[in-house]
Amino acid sequence: MSARTVGFIGGGRVASILIGGWARANALPGKVVVCDPNAEALARLKAKHGAIETTEDGTTAAAQDVVFIAVHPPVIPQALAPVKSALKPGAIVVSLAPKVTIAKLSEMLGGFGRVARMIPNAASIVGRGYNPVAFGAVLDAADRDGLKKLFAPWGECPEVAEAHLETYALLSGMGPTYFWPQICELKSLGESFGLAPQAALAAIDKMLWGAVAVMKDSGLTPDQVMDLIPVKPLADDVAALTTAMRTKLTGLMEKIRP
Repeated sequence: MSARTVGFIGGGRVASILIGGWARANALPGKVVVCDPNAEALARLKAKHGAIETTEDGTTAAAQDVVFIAVHPPVIPQALAPVKSALKPGAIVVSLAPKVTIAKLSEMLGGFGRVARMIPNAASIVGRGYNPVAFGAVLDAADRDGLKKLFAPWGECPEVAEAHLETYALLSGMGPTYFWPQICELKSLGESFGLAPQAALAAIDKMLWGAVAVMKDSGLTPDQVMDLIPVKPLADDVAALTTAMRTKLTGLMEKIRP
């Protein structure tokens, strides 16, 4: 399928990220309709992206070629109510939330099976996202290729097993929040020690990419990787940090599992 028009049910952060990624790449679909009950949220989005259409009427957004469900899991049943009656037979619904499976979405849509799920990553706003996607069984190769082309300006969109999407929600979806505070603090320190802001960010950018590459490509064990640098200023705090990550993320995983 070739998406000429796109609708968003939900005009919050996720919609802003994805529309921003298209806009940055000069790849906005021919028509983008965003629905949200919050008029202020719609006004903010419209101020950033004047070419989009905004509405508080869910049926208008749901009548497009591809319909993104960009709301939190608890709101999905309510959000899908206006979608079910307005969907075109050849439309595709793409949920951007964890927890609610393709089968459950199809059931909520009255048996409509043209459904996919994607876990969005915030870096999509600059075209460097990692957005795992799972497709409903009735979507054929042309449907899947069409969606991948639509998603391409956001970065990578690997096709994965649906059962793994919640894990990706914790790793790539929420993952930036685990590191952004540390990145901001490193940048601030770099500036206080004399670097220009962009020079500090450039160093941190390359350092982070390289650190992951060493873990992924060197053939060394994790212990060997961490032994490559003898001076570890935060060594005394690592155990507390990793314990907090394991405790909080394990608990969160239990909440977002289908």
